Amino acid sequence: MGHCARDYMATKLIVLSPELPILHAMRILLDGRVSGAPVVDAHGNLVGLLTQRDCLTVAYEASYYGDPAGTVADYMTREVDSVRAETSVVELIGRFFRSTHRRFPVMEGNQLVGMISRRDILRAVLELQ
Repeated sequence: MGHCARDYMATKLIVLSPELPILHAMRILLDGRVSGAPVVDAHGNLVGLLTQRDCLTVAYEASYYGDPAGTVADYMTREVDSVRAETSVVELIGRFFRSTHRRFPVMEGNQLVGMISRRDILRAVLELQ
């Protein structure tokens, strides 16, 4: 077995639903101490990513327009860069190096199977030395 995303990804994920009220989602991110979470529909399809940055939009709008309202779907990032489970560590290093993303969803076919972060890749590099 080669060293790939599958070997280092997190599989115990906090996953959000698009219909979830945005304030509830923000509480889940804070309580879970995660800076972002994948958004998955009722069929298990990855439909977006909600990050702390997206939540800042909620806070910004609330400061201007009053009570923040809406759902995860209203604020999530819909264009999600993902990686395949078999993507090699070397390729992942390159993806992180060229991107501002701190994490990528890991896909097997159309199914979300994990998340891989910069931290996971740095751990992999140390283990492979």
